[in-house]
Amino acid sequence: MTPSPAAAPRVTRRRILELAWPIVLANSAIPLLGLVDTAVIGNAGTVAELGAVGLGALIFSFVFWGFGFLRMGTTGFTAQAAGRGDSAEVRATFGRALLLAVALGSAILALQLPIRWASLQILGATAEVEGLTRAYFDIRIWAAPASLGVFVMLGVLVGLGRTRTVLVTQLWMNGLNIVLDILFAGVLGWGVEGIALGTALAEWSTLLLGGALVARGLREERTDDEAWWPRGRILDPVAARATLGANADIMVRTLFLLIGMGWFTNQGAIFGDRILAANHVLLQLVTLSAYLLDGYAHATEIQVGRAVGAGNRESFDRAVRLSTQMAGVSALVLAGAALVAGPWAVGLLTDLEPVRETALTFLPWAALYIALSFAAFQLDGVFVGATGTAAMRNASVLSCLAFIGTSLLLVPALDNLGLWIAFVGFVVYRGAALAVAYPPLRGRVGSEDAD
Repeated sequence: MTPSPAAAPRVTRRRILELAWPIVLANSAIPLLGLVDTAVIGNAGTVAELGAVGLGALIFSFVFWGFGFLRMGTTGFTAQAAGRGDSAEVRATFGRALLLAVALGSAILALQLPIRWASLQILGATAEVEGLTRAYFDIRIWAAPASLGVFVMLGVLVGLGRTRTVLVTQLWMNGLNIVLDILFAGVLGWGVEGIALGTALAEWSTLLLGGALVARGLREERTDDEAWWPRGRILDPVAARATLGANADIMVRTLFLLIGMGWFTNQGAIFGDRILAANHVLLQLVTLSAYLLDGYAHATEIQVGRAVGAGNRESFDRAVRLSTQMAGVSALVLAGAALVAGPWAVGLLTDLEPVRETALTFLPWAALYIALSFAAFQLDGVFVGATGTAAMRNASVLSCLAFIGTSLLLVPALDNLGLWIAFVGFVVYRGAALAVAYPPLRGRVGSEDAD
């Protein structure tokens, strides 16, 4: 029997806020962890240990961010299955994503030595810092399967619209991590190894908690009499190809976003340490705003995915319109706050007067980036929910190439100002590329060939 679309709350501004605010709070806790790690080792350790924690965290950020498709891809397929009222397919989506996470996590463990070697070769450090970074890496790498599994858990929870449970999960992971870091590195004096061990234990603990919360959610969503693990569906070759194809698209998309960010940092370094440091300070404001605006993007993923699954174009249009309006207003407020409170925030982040003066010179461009970025973030949410991942991939590739091309034209004449103009263009290009692909995507919602 064909599942019937599930009854879902009407798309309203209040409903969007209910979905978005837990994600905003959960995202806000992420930078706090890095600050606590830095404070603990900065007060209880040496300069070399502080550098090693920074390098080690950077390595894992890049490795794990590359596998962020496990969260985004799972969210889209889960939300669509829930919108169709197909609870068995929700579980099958979870099963396929979990198998992929196990395979990838096992591959990372098997390849840990070449990954460590390549990372240290690329980053470069003194012999002492490199040795400490190796010690950090050798402990934390064993949490790789847990980290990827947590991505899957979060993807399912977001797809089901259980964003408050996502908040609980994130607070548990970050809170436990902070407590363990303080205990191991601060109280017991285990230094870099203590920071790595605390993070690894927190990730494995969160995997167990997330698994329990997802299992409860799946039981509550279940409306079918199929097997709990519908193996035929999980291993269905058509569904498996769709999952792998979407995940590959998102991985390429993420890779080119990383290339763009790396290009921005590298070009800034050409102008010397003062410009490099000032740009880094301003990027913290940009990153914080992205974390906050991401709450609306997550809410969009949920509402759009359910509308696509139900074939309801009216709900799709309403979800896109309302969430984008709210995100746009929030982006303007955040940009205004950056302009007004920016000097205070920059002063908190650095006490180096040349760096502060340079950062304040380019602060208006960071605020402009924040104001214009919501379009790309929101359209990302639309395309994740609708699993329109090929368009996301293409938009990321094209915008990255356009950004690099623009910077090559402007930087020789305008120096760091040209770089910031090109960087603002980076996020505008991505939003524009997705906007061009939006009408065909919308046209498939509710049509006979929507699948």
